[in-house]
Amino acid sequence: MSAFLGLIPQHPSPTLEPPPPYGGTSSQLRPLRHRRPASSLPSTYTPYPPDAPCPPNRTMVQGFEWYCPPDFQHWRRLTKIIPTLAQLGITQIWIPPACKASWKTGNGYDIYDLYDLGEFEQKGSRKTKWGGKEELQQLVAVGAQYGVSVLFDAVLNHKAAADFKEPVLARRVNPKDRRVVLDKKPLEIEAWSGYDFPGRQGMYSPLRWSARHFKGIDYDDLRKENAIWKFEGKEWSEDVDEENGNYDYLMFADIDHQHPEVKKDLFHWTWWLKSQLPQLGGMRLDAIKHYSYSFVRELLGHIDRHVSPGPPGSPGTMFIVGEYWREDSEFLARYIEYMHHRLSLFDVQLVSNLSRISLASENIQSSPSAPGITYGSPDTDLRLLFDDTLCVWKPHNTVSFVVNHDTQKGQSLETPIAPFFMPLAYSLILLRANAGVPCVFWSDLYGSFGVTSTSTPSSEHAASPNDTPLPDPQHWRPPMCGGQVLPKLMLARRLWAYGTQYDYFDHPHCVGFTRTGHYSQSGGAGVACVMANWWEHASKRMFVGVEHAGEVWTDLLKFCPGEVVIDGEGWGVFPVAARSVAVWVSREAEGREGVDAFELDTDVYGFNKRQQEQAYESQRGPPVEEEPEDWMVA
Repeated sequence: MSAFLGLIPQHPSPTLEPPPPYGGTSSQLRPLRHRRPASSLPSTYTPYPPDAPCPPNRTMVQGFEWYCPPDFQHWRRLTKIIPTLAQLGITQIWIPPACKASWKTGNGYDIYDLYDLGEFEQKGSRKTKWGGKEELQQLVAVGAQYGVSVLFDAVLNHKAAADFKEPVLARRVNPKDRRVVLDKKPLEIEAWSGYDFPGRQGMYSPLRWSARHFKGIDYDDLRKENAIWKFEGKEWSEDVDEENGNYDYLMFADIDHQHPEVKKDLFHWTWWLKSQLPQLGGMRLDAIKHYSYSFVRELLGHIDRHVSPGPPGSPGTMFIVGEYWREDSEFLARYIEYMHHRLSLFDVQLVSNLSRISLASENIQSSPSAPGITYGSPDTDLRLLFDDTLCVWKPHNTVSFVVNHDTQKGQSLETPIAPFFMPLAYSLILLRANAGVPCVFWSDLYGSFGVTSTSTPSSEHAASPNDTPLPDPQHWRPPMCGGQVLPKLMLARRLWAYGTQYDYFDHPHCVGFTRTGHYSQSGGAGVACVMANWWEHASKRMFVGVEHAGEVWTDLLKFCPGEVVIDGEGWGVFPVAARSVAVWVSREAEGREGVDAFELDTDVYGFNKRQQEQAYESQRGPPVEEEPEDWMVA
C-alpha cells in the first residue's frame, strides 16, 4: 500500500477511516472500504439559491482524438471553430500535448522537449503534429476573446527519444511487481537517457538531461533487450499508485521528480509556459498515478504562488484536472483531499458504469419469451448508473465524460459504450446539477478517423489546407447521431439546465430528472429528461415547478412526438420512446427557436470543400495546351 493512504486529509469531507494494511501480492489493490450508492444522494438538489444569481454552466470539450491527422493544421482548425464552441456553451477546451514529441507525427504523450511548443527544428520538423507555436498562441488568445479557456495537457512523468545513450548501472525489476528486483548485482546497460535539445540550444532552460535525472528506462541498447530497468542508486517513489506493486514506472525514461535540478526545471516550466501563453486557463496533468503525490501537491502550491496567484476559483486562477485512472472513487476522493481540493479528477467509475450497463442493455429481452437478459436485472439497472462515482463523492472536483482519447476504440483503456446509449449518457452528464464539469469528446462532436493509416507530409512546408494528404474520407466515421443531437444537448445545458434538480430514479429501466430553471438564466426556463433502456415506450410523471404551469413542452431531440402540458401544480407526464431519451423543454422557452434551427457544421477537415474542388476539376476536363504569347517567350 502506498504511503499516501496513511496520510491524514487536510479537509476531511467526508471523514474517511484509516486504511487497512496492504495485502502484498504483486497486482493487489487495496480492498474497497466504502461504496456510495447513488441512492444515498437526496432526490432534490438545489445548487444555487433561487433568489440569487447563478453563474452560467461550465462545459469542457476535448479538442482532439487519438487519430487526428498529422497535418500540422490542428491549432488552426481549433481556432476556426472557437466561435461555434462558445455558441454551444463551451467554456474550456482541453488541447493535446503541445510540446515537441519524439517525432513530428507524435501526439505528444511521447514527449521530448517541454520547452519546444513548435518553435525549433527538432525531431523532423519545426512544428509539432498540431501546429506551430505562433498558431498555438493565437488559439489561446482567440479562445480568451470568446470566453473559452485553453487547458494545456502537461506530460511530466517521462521523456522519450533521447539525443544520445549513456552507460548506466541498472537492475531489472519484475514488471508485475516493480518492488521485486530480478538481478542480484547491477549490470551496465546502454540507456537512451541523454537530452541536449540541439535545436533549442539552451534557450528558455539550460538544463541538459542525463541518467541522473531519471529513475529507470525500458530498453537496454547494449543487449537490445526490453525490460524495466531501475537505475542503481534510485528508488521508486513510495507515494504512487500500488498497481503492479509500485506503479512509479510507466514508460520511456522515468523522471526522478525528487532530483533538485528536475524539480527546479519543472517548476520553472510552469511559470515559463504561462509567460508564453499569458491567457492560458489551466492544465490537465497526465498520468499522475505514476508520480509522487507529494510532488504533485508541491507543484500545485508553486502554481498558486508563482504562476497564477489568487484564491482557488477566483478569476485568473488556473483550473487543474488530473488523469488518475482508477475505479476506486473513495481513493480518488482521498487524493483530492490530500491536494487541498485544488485539483479535479476525471470520473473513471462513471465511465465504467455507463459501459457496463449500456452493453448489457443491448441484450435485454425484446419480449418476455425472447432470449436475453430479463427485465430488472442489476446488470441493466439504470438506477445504478451513478453508484460509487466520483461525482457522488466529490461533485465539485469532478470532470465527467463519456469517451476520451484513451477509451476510444483501439486504445489501451478502450471502454465501449453501446451506440444507442450515447445520447442517454451525454444527457446525464450535461443536464444534471451534480455531475461535475462535463467534458464532450471531439469524435462525438466532429467524427473520427479510427484506426487507419495516414500519410504524413514530409515537412510542414508541404502541408497546406489545399494539398496536405489527409486520411481517406471514406474511413471517416461521422459523429454520434449524425452530429446534431449532441449540440442540442450542449445548448440545452447552456440555456436551461439550471435551478433545483428533482430525481426520479425509481425504475430499473426508466429514470428521469428535472431542472426547474433559474430566473437569471434564459428567463427561468427549465428542462425535463426521461430515458429508457428497454424495448417499451414509457412515461414518467415529474415535477418541473408551479411557475411553469400551463406551458406546453416538446422533446428537443425530436425522438418522442407529441406535447406535454404542465398542470396547475407544476407536474407533467413525460413520455420516452423505447431505448431512447427525451429532453422536454417549453416550446416558448427563451432561445428555443434558435436551438431548434441550429445545425452544427461538422466538416472541420474540409471534405466538402475538397469534394467541390474535385467536382469542379472533373467538369473542367483536362488542361488545354496553349501556345505562349509573345511576351511570355524568353
